[in-house]
Amino acid sequence: MTSQRTATMGEFLVETQKAFPQANGGLTQVLSSIRLAAKVVHRTINKAGLVDILGDAGSENVQGEHQMKMDIYANDTFLKSFKSMGEVCGVGSEELEDFIAFDDDIHNNSKYVVLMDPLDGSSNVDVNVSVGTIFSIYQRVSPLGKPVQLEDFLQPGNKQVAAGYVIYGSSTMLVFTTGNGVNGFTLDPSIGTFCLSHPLIQVPENGSIYSVNEGNYVHFPEGVKRYIKYCQELDEPSGRPYTSRYIGSLVSDLHRNLLKGGIYLYPTGTKSPKGKLRLLYECNPLAFITEQAGGRATDGYQRIMDIKPEELHQRVAYFVGSTAMVLEAESFIHSADRS
Repeated sequence: MTSQRTATMGEFLVETQKAFPQANGGLTQVLSSIRLAAKVVHRTINKAGLVDILGDAGSENVQGEHQMKMDIYANDTFLKSFKSMGEVCGVGSEELEDFIAFDDDIHNNSKYVVLMDPLDGSSNVDVNVSVGTIFSIYQRVSPLGKPVQLEDFLQPGNKQVAAGYVIYGSSTMLVFTTGNGVNGFTLDPSIGTFCLSHPLIQVPENGSIYSVNEGNYVHFPEGVKRYIKYCQELDEPSGRPYTSRYIGSLVSDLHRNLLKGGIYLYPTGTKSPKGKLRLLYECNPLAFITEQAGGRATDGYQRIMDIKPEELHQRVAYFVGSTAMVLEAESFIHSADRS
């Protein structure tokens, strides 16, 4: 008995586009450019240690964080891919202080802008731990025919037309949504093609994994401290204590919890008074993915995708994952606020 051949990402995009007669293929081209750049970054990461791509680049990004060589390489690779396809008029990157406008006649008429974290968890490359790329796609709101504007990037997450991530791990996977569920594609390196491996991903309603940097515990708000202690308490009927799993690469932590069920937390604290994660480059796209998979993403008080951005590199607190666990964490936060 022969098994049915797995659909490639290209075939999947073509079939999906057929369901929308009004679509002109522009979004498919943007996703194709991400697919191409991801293959290039995958190839280079898999050579790490054999080529001069490991270590500190000797520079800092706009947040004052040390840039790794792979940060710069991944950023340049995705920028080139977006520009070459002609469907993107501008890009905002965690690695750049301001957005980049592709200012010429072709790109000024393009409809899409992209926000990205080109290599999340890049310091992990040096020690052979999974890293990722996060992306968020919007339709521009400024007039066609003119250079892209800041307003095109400062849209709330509920205006995203697509979002996703690439995880470079034991295998390389590209996971994305266009608002009709979440699908995951695994790169088959023998043929250089992403193949549908995880159709219609659904995050379990509940889980037994909590992911947080407990080294920052003393800096956390009281409600978060209480929730972490709750996760650690023995209560067999409810499945506690929960298992603590924290990789330090947001894509990796979220991907695991998406498949197995769990919660990821990065709250505010004295070291990060507004939170550490970036609303536009990390929180919004992963919130879109999580909600489309049946999960929940908030800052402890409101839906992440309803926050109106005020600046490109805005930071927020982040609670994301299985709906029941995020609601549980929120209840501890609100209870501590009342007391």
